[in-house]
Amino acid sequence: MIDFKDSGLFTPVTHPESGVVIHLLARKVAPVQQGFYFTNDSMSRDGRYLWFYCAFPPSGSADQGRTLGVVDFQSCEVRHFPETQFSQASPFVDPATGEVTWGMGTGLWRRGPGKSDPVELVNRLPQDLIGARPVPSIATHLTRSVDGRNFFIDAQIGLQYVFGTLPVGGGDFEEWHRFDRCHNHAQFSPVDPDLVLLAQEMHDDPITGLTFPITNRLWLMRRGQTPRAVLAEPRWVSHEWWDPDGLHAWCVYGNETWNVDILSGAIEKVGFPSPCWHSHASAGGEYVVCDSTVHFYRGCPSSVRFLNRKTGRLLKLVDNPGRTDYTGCNYHIDPHPRFCCGDEFIVFTTVVSGEVDLAMVRTEDLIDRTS
Repeated sequence: MIDFKDSGLFTPVTHPESGVVIHLLARKVAPVQQGFYFTNDSMSRDGRYLWFYCAFPPSGSADQGRTLGVVDFQSCEVRHFPETQFSQASPFVDPATGEVTWGMGTGLWRRGPGKSDPVELVNRLPQDLIGARPVPSIATHLTRSVDGRNFFIDAQIGLQYVFGTLPVGGGDFEEWHRFDRCHNHAQFSPVDPDLVLLAQEMHDDPITGLTFPITNRLWLMRRGQTPRAVLAEPRWVSHEWWDPDGLHAWCVYGNETWNVDILSGAIEKVGFPSPCWHSHASAGGEYVVCDSTVHFYRGCPSSVRFLNRKTGRLLKLVDNPGRTDYTGCNYHIDPHPRFCCGDEFIVFTTVVSGEVDLAMVRTEDLIDRTS
């Protein structure tokens, strides 16, 4: 059981209107400490380890150069591992062991949360696939197949986007598909090792200098088959993730969070009073958390809200001031709220203290306030 009060690791902050108390990680190992991108759970299943992103301005960016830290709630320690520099938002935490795997260059790397745990090469893309082409990203964010055998790769290799699997224990890369325009955000199904959710992304063409917009965001791909669109009508939705049931995908559209049946394309809409940027739902979809902005730009003012769908009550967790400086623009400091550790906590990034901080709140406290 995490004790925010007596561990000495966190500082409480109370929202002046809602009365909600969030907890900021006070033990600093880096000037910038962020929650994970919302598609990946950053905690071990037993709640002992919480991983987070670290940055040291002006070093690196959200694409390359951030590193990882971990909170050990048993020993009440916070550790930083400079050898964990990763690309994109690739880190994946093994829920059983607390080990973290991340992408850098053409390889996947792994280490445990202990001080002296070794760094291991998990696997790498074959040289005959890469040739002399640059590989700025091996994966947008890593997900592991439900059978534990593979990580899914959506690598940018030269001017192509190559999708496929790398075995966890070493072995040959299996290519599934190639795209000539940007597709990314690939995520393994939580129930099917042969199915992935992926996104069509805005494409900046390096030859012409033109930007091509999203025309149809949400896609599925089954091993050995051609990718197919999820929605019957092409839509520019955003920020998608799997429902744990593997039968639905969630995404954001304007002021709404959509729960989409992947077979029929039927949409269940969850509305919010202001534009959503990222959302996440608890297992079963009874509770939804989102971050909201009026006008989006990196480092813009934002808020985080919790919705109890059983009662219809909405609760604000934090109001973040804008950060237009280098740090705000460079490290993708959006709140990215996410239910973690079996929905016991919500973890997100906040700048309410004037610094970029990792924040946590116990979900039970929010349910009590909205019941």
